[in-house]
Amino acid sequence: MARANPLQFIQQVRTEVSKVVWPTRREVVLTTVMVFILAVVTALFFTLVNIGIQGGLRLVFDFVADFFG
Repeated sequence: MARANPLQFIQQVRTEVSKVVWPTRREVVLTTVMVFILAVVTALFFTLVNIGIQGGLRLVFDFVADFFG
């Protein structure tokens, strides 16, 4: 592999970075808010699923305990 001149490498990096389209402040804020909202919705969903499974298992265990106990 050919070794690049450090100055040439820095110039190439600057050229590539200048091609990047950076998000606006508004886009960053909206995206961040959406991430937090989706994190809360996901946490609520899994909390409800956990409560449902816990209740179902409690019913099964109570039934088994009453049946065999």
